[in-house]
Amino acid sequence: MMQAMTDRNRWIALYVLCAGVLMIVLDVTIVNVALPSIKEDLGFTQSSLAWVVNAYLIAFGGLLLLAGRLGDLVGRRTMFLAGLVVFTVASAVCGAAQSEVMLVAARFVQGVGGAMTSAVVLGMIVTMFPEPRDRAKAIGVYGFVASGGGTVGLLAGGILTQTINWHWIFFVNIPIGVATALLATRLIERDKGIGLDKGADVPGAVLVTSALMLGVYTIVKPAAEDGWGATTTLVLGAASIVLLGLFILREATARTPLVPLSIFRSRNVSGANAIQVLLVAGMFGMFFLGSLYLEQVLGYDALQIGLAFLPATLVMGFMSLQVSEPLITRFGPRTVLLPGMVLVAAALALFAQAPVDGNYWRDVFPVMIVLALGIGVSFPALMGLAMSGVEPQEAGLASGLINATAQVGGALGLAVLATVSSTRTSNLREAGESVASALTGGYHLAFYIGAALVVGALIVAALVLEAPRRVDEVPVDAAEIEAA
Repeated sequence: MMQAMTDRNRWIALYVLCAGVLMIVLDVTIVNVALPSIKEDLGFTQSSLAWVVNAYLIAFGGLLLLAGRLGDLVGRRTMFLAGLVVFTVASAVCGAAQSEVMLVAARFVQGVGGAMTSAVVLGMIVTMFPEPRDRAKAIGVYGFVASGGGTVGLLAGGILTQTINWHWIFFVNIPIGVATALLATRLIERDKGIGLDKGADVPGAVLVTSALMLGVYTIVKPAAEDGWGATTTLVLGAASIVLLGLFILREATARTPLVPLSIFRSRNVSGANAIQVLLVAGMFGMFFLGSLYLEQVLGYDALQIGLAFLPATLVMGFMSLQVSEPLITRFGPRTVLLPGMVLVAAALALFAQAPVDGNYWRDVFPVMIVLALGIGVSFPALMGLAMSGVEPQEAGLASGLINATAQVGGALGLAVLATVSSTRTSNLREAGESVASALTGGYHLAFYIGAALVVGALIVAALVLEAPRRVDEVPVDAAEIEAA
């Protein structure tokens, strides 16, 4: 079926898919920039304001795995288009919101649409590009959008919020969503899916969705606000683990499991997802706390923060789009991933040296470049490993899984690093340090911990992932992929 697509149409279809992903990735950081304006306009308290972000994250992170598997069952194109509709309509409601409840509820629905859309994209890419070299290049494009889109959101959020108003960070999604849906309908051929009867496991769906939503909630709410040792955090965290255990037990015994556990027998699939959690958790120290350092210590406004991150985005794009594919093709994804993660860890450790009276070109710009070089080659390699050895009928599941672990890693990293940073800052203030110095000290500790998390990911990669293998040596059964 995929052979009917011309080569030109395949690449145009890829860019359409990535436009949908970019819209969703942008939405995460673009909202963060506008939070002060939203708080002032709609009368949020500081604690309730967090739900503008949390409502989205809980729905998005909780539904990615389920959405990816449903894409395999009912058709990945169908799931992608349905998600675009939900996300676009919810964006319109977010933009028109005149109350706290309306905005938070619409953000939750937006998260549902985001999960439906992004969960299946990698699965669609690997079936559209069966040739190893083309697949590596296509995953490089996707990797850039998934990893670099967030920094574009900082710039876009600053521009829209300062030049118009916060409502437009949501309204801008409407024309993008409509255009993406129309183009996807024309360019992407319908896939039938393997049928709901092959995985219509309602109890399993309820268990895994409940486990993930509760887990994300625990990380972003009680753990971040009350601490990891708080009773609420421990109880809810334990409940999430119990639900996840019940889900695994259910899938091991179900006649038609929602998630066939056989997918985890692949060392590359299991290893890539473990690496994703640690790597993304560590990198949040750079993007989230790095933004706070620029704002609270160096005095940057939202637009200046976006411009400060722009060089990283440009370098990331160059590495992902021009460099990663030939490197992965020649040396194999595992060999490319390892030095890429070394650069990410080095960038975080380097940022931990930034002083209170930091200078952008001396203390921030070099960090951005080193980080971008690392992300630009490591993320496409990691995405390729996460999808390697996966049966065509499970491509959506694998796609949803690697996206879900990214969300869990991001939420976990944000909660841990923000808590550590805040505690360290409080201790330094009590010891008599100035506000700027105490903040900087807190960020430094978080950056070091972020670097340690990335080193942990590096160890997992070295021990778990299979030996290096060039992409052009990997056999591909075109008939199997076409059947998908």
